[in-house]
Amino acid sequence: MRSSRGSHGGKSGGNGNRNYRGAGNSRDDKQQRQPRGPRRPQRPREYEARLEEAARARHAGGRTGGAARPAGTRSGAGGAEQDGVRLQKVLAQAGLGSRRACEELIDAGRVEVNGQRVREQGLRVDPDKDEIRVDGLTVTTQGLLYFALNKPAGVVSTMEDPEGRQCLGDYVTNRETRLFHVGRLDTETEGLILLTNDGELANRLMHPRYGVTKTYLAGLVGPIPRDLGKRLREGVVLEDGLARADHFRIVDNVGKNYLVEISLHEGRKHIVRRMLDQMGFPVERLVRTKFGPLALGDQKSGWLRRLTQPEVGMLKREVGM
Repeated sequence: MRSSRGSHGGKSGGNGNRNYRGAGNSRDDKQQRQPRGPRRPQRPREYEARLEEAARARHAGGRTGGAARPAGTRSGAGGAEQDGVRLQKVLAQAGLGSRRACEELIDAGRVEVNGQRVREQGLRVDPDKDEIRVDGLTVTTQGLLYFALNKPAGVVSTMEDPEGRQCLGDYVTNRETRLFHVGRLDTETEGLILLTNDGELANRLMHPRYGVTKTYLAGLVGPIPRDLGKRLREGVVLEDGLARADHFRIVDNVGKNYLVEISLHEGRKHIVRRMLDQMGFPVERLVRTKFGPLALGDQKSGWLRRLTQPEVGMLKREVGM
């Protein structure tokens, strides 16, 4: 057993000092255990609460008292939390890259919101109401879907077929959103056809007013006269009126077999087949390779792909959207 001197003399080991101070026997401990008053334990919490409240007030005041933001930003009254979604997040969700990459687009001045060029990070927008453009092309942010299908021969250009034949709807059966096709291709015609739920864009793409050009490759049996392209551009008289090609060229030929390219903005039924047949060249095979600014490229037959944002933007620009 240690003496009281050992406990107060300060020469004992550190562990002993700590043990006896813990028992309340040292002068330092007596000072630490002096009464603090009944309300002192609550002061730090009250003080921190007041500090937090003051900080919130300063933050809200700075947010509402700054310079006006471009259209699309919405601030609540009295510094409430802003509505909308950050612009870089909307761009990233639209498939324009990572958020960091989208921030770089904003820094470079390539993004516009409601006609105003944006260079400020953190701008909030309403994806359902604000018009957002990148490099002048509209960014689709409203849950609209756009697909390109390379339709095989024998597929009916309808979303459902009461006779049970293979149709366009068979390629999008797992989609929750109802899609519809933009225009039609003959059952035996192959190639590019668009599927979407954007009614306004689809109507414009099909409307004669906008004259969207469609390009086809056609297999013919020759020989083909040199002036065939000229005659097609001048116009072919059909039972429902005059039809003109915008462009015609011979792509390839092996013996009597010819592959020709023809472009036109007509949208009448079987228009390419009827024009060439009227000129004495029945079509053996027909493939649509372009629709406006979109090209079929190397997309395989029967494959469905989602259009990129630039492709959607080009389609919209084609029809003045």
